[in-house]
Amino acid sequence: MPTRDALPATGPAAGAAQGPDARRSLRAPAANGRLGGIEAAVHLGFAVLLVASVVRYVLRHSPADNMLVLGLAAAASLLYAVVALLSARDRHSVAWVVALVGVWAVLVVAAPSFAWCSFALFFLCRSALRGAAAYILAAVITLATAAGLFRLGNGTDIAMLLGPLAVGTMLTLIYDRIQNDAAEQRRLNAQVSLAQGQLAASERRAGTIAERDRVSREIHDTVTQGLASSLLLLEAAGRGWPDATARDGLRQATDLLRANLADTRSLVHELASPGLESTPLPDSLLLAARRYMPAATLAVTGEPGPVPPEVRHALLRVVQSASSNIALHASASMAALTLGFLQDTVTLDIYDDGAGFDPAAAAPPSASGGYGLRAMRQRVEQLGGTFSVQSTPGEGTIVAAQLPLEGP
Repeated sequence: MPTRDALPATGPAAGAAQGPDARRSLRAPAANGRLGGIEAAVHLGFAVLLVASVVRYVLRHSPADNMLVLGLAAAASLLYAVVALLSARDRHSVAWVVALVGVWAVLVVAAPSFAWCSFALFFLCRSALRGAAAYILAAVITLATAAGLFRLGNGTDIAMLLGPLAVGTMLTLIYDRIQNDAAEQRRLNAQVSLAQGQLAASERRAGTIAERDRVSREIHDTVTQGLASSLLLLEAAGRGWPDATARDGLRQATDLLRANLADTRSLVHELASPGLESTPLPDSLLLAARRYMPAATLAVTGEPGPVPPEVRHALLRVVQSASSNIALHASASMAALTLGFLQDTVTLDIYDDGAGFDPAAAAPPSASGGYGLRAMRQRVEQLGGTFSVQSTPGEGTIVAAQLPLEGP
């Protein structure tokens, strides 16, 4: 009989069934047919312990006693290899595991020297099966190991009986905790992936809406305003034809339509204003204002400095939209622009001496117009600036914008 240097292997007590995801925590890397690091270590440990147990048993027993034990050890080895391969391929292997545990129970009771290998057998059983079957077979492993070691102590050492049961119970609780944590981690990862997908979809929708608003503002501040002003000039020319003033109006309408055509082409090509990068900002703003108000003036305060392209673009569109509104609605005799350069901001004020209006009673955007003020405000605020309109009926209007020279 072997000496008492053998320690008990472990197995779980019976417990509640687990879900199908639980067993994947140990062998998730094996889903593609390759053994993961944990499985490889378990299988290598089983092989080393089995060889050591065989050598130990052969050295301590006669050849007559060796035949049955060695036959059981060989059968257990073959069954272990079959179960390991099936488990690596994620195939159903209950019958093979039952056969392995049955052979192993007989072996460990007959030769407790093989009790060490019960550790590897326990983990293989838990990874290959799920639910109640895994608990029952692991419990059989535990009880067989306890019986073999208790027999090794001639039925007098109670520690040999209770030790495997206690260790098996502890390993079962630890294994279940690891599986539950792994399942919870997978659930959280799935939730994060779902949230990321929803966020990406939301961002795409928000980007689409923002792009539609941007294109709407560009068209309003260029094509729509220019066509409306040209239409007014042509109608006035038609009423006064063939007077000289009518010819002047016709010429202005023609020039405005040409400029509007250039703006339309620039919208097709990157939505940038022609000459915006090469022309000084004050000149660009004054030119944009005079398309609609030929008598417009511009004053510059502070020390002119570099202005980011997106800020230049926003200021230009504000001037275009405000000047068009003056020409269409204000009946003003003059328009004065003031461009101010501060340390970290640029300001723009557009004043006209026209009819004025009540900003609080302004009509909401509709098919007939009303997008100008909203578009100007959106342009400025999207760049982190502030926008305001001050007007009183009969006293003119001031449109003011202040933009940071750095991004919002």
